[in-house]
Amino acid sequence: MLNKLRGFSNSKLAGVLIGIIIIPFVFWGMGSVFSGGNTNNLAKINNESISTQEFVKYVNQAKIDSEYIKKNIENNVIEEFLSSLISNKLLEMEIKNLNASISENTLINKIKNNRNFLDEKNVFSRIKYEKFLLENNLTAPDFEGRLKDQELKKNLFNYISGGINSPFFLKNKFFLNENKKLEISYIDLDKIYELDTSKEKIDEYISKNKSKLEEEIIDIKYSKITPTDLIEINEFNDEFFKKIDDIENSLLNGTNIETIKDKYNLKLISITDLKNHNDQDEIIKEIYNYKSKDKIGLIDKNDFYLLYEISNIKKLLPSINDYQFIEKVLKELIIDQKNIYNQELFKKIQEKKLNDVEFFKIAKNDDNIENITLETINSNEKFTVESIKLLYSLPVGSYSLIGDLDNKIYLTKINKINKNDLSKNSDNLNNYKVKSDRQLISEIYDSYDLSLGNKYKVKMFQNTIDRIKNNFR
Repeated sequence: MLNKLRGFSNSKLAGVLIGIIIIPFVFWGMGSVFSGGNTNNLAKINNESISTQEFVKYVNQAKIDSEYIKKNIENNVIEEFLSSLISNKLLEMEIKNLNASISENTLINKIKNNRNFLDEKNVFSRIKYEKFLLENNLTAPDFEGRLKDQELKKNLFNYISGGINSPFFLKNKFFLNENKKLEISYIDLDKIYELDTSKEKIDEYISKNKSKLEEEIIDIKYSKITPTDLIEINEFNDEFFKKIDDIENSLLNGTNIETIKDKYNLKLISITDLKNHNDQDEIIKEIYNYKSKDKIGLIDKNDFYLLYEISNIKKLLPSINDYQFIEKVLKELIIDQKNIYNQELFKKIQEKKLNDVEFFKIAKNDDNIENITLETINSNEKFTVESIKLLYSLPVGSYSLIGDLDNKIYLTKINKINKNDLSKNSDNLNNYKVKSDRQLISEIYDSYDLSLGNKYKVKMFQNTIDRIKNNFR
């Protein structure tokens, strides 16, 4: 069956596809790295080496853009890919040591039952199979080889974790953790903050944060270009796009907007001392946002092209008579004062200096203390999911700062935790079996990972890794 499925791979078209796949491996600008001896090896696992060619093939098969790698060289992207390749090699070596295998019939069934290759009658379609190979630049042997590797690795993990059946007490532990009822008291800190928004405080904040509060003021020129402006008819035709291409080429060659305006008789709009305000036209906002990117450019807006130029960028502290500026300062001042209060409160919680007396003192009066019962860990009608998870991880008597869906902050205290055990006849028993089994499997995998570390000795060749990095820079 597999040989029949491979019939497509013997065609001339498949040969062309194989050539296309091989070309990137050969001409990837890394020839200078492939020298002799250990300099051609990136790593060694026991006595098996991982060559630079193997690494390049692995990266190419992952279809990772070389520009992405180049931009993330300093973020250890090469080391991450190498680590992933080493992990795959370790699994392959372990599979080999265990003499694991998959029969041809098993592979045939996997392919024939793959939903991607079934027709409307749920019958295997060779046409769909071959189309899939074409669309993914794969030959049948390539796909079958990858499928075999995938199934072998899956079988290995099933072998490691097979037969797991977590005990009832572990299922019950998960159940109790998620379904205990929390009785909590909480204080809405918006009712507690003592905010100083006096003129003196505003002036002080401006004085301390001048550089942060400075606004960029720019001059702009722009033109909305339609077919009527360039070819005198309202039609997006070849002549129009040819002139658009000419304008783009002029921009790339350093031509300024005034020269382009004169050449194509465009209408320019000029705005000086432009600030970033919410009530601006969308086009002006978009141009303003390009101030830290391209100072001159042409943007396709579907109905027209936007030609713009930004000049004379300067940073100035707005006037205290500017209403929008003072509103911005007030907002930042309030956030700053709230953050300082929250940080001091969080520090008290961390240092266990918060108690009932202090809690009631912060509340100022009983009316500011509210009570709520959380029925399960999924009770998120008021507080955020992350906040409730935090509360469910804490013991009775704990204090914490949490947030709600409107980003308001609350000081809470857990007063009581009520628990009811999971019934062995519960409809949820299987659900908690899955969760507890997953934890056991995760712990087994962690142990297996440690055993692999002792069984296989991995050595890296940093000089070769550095050469690979330099080749991308």
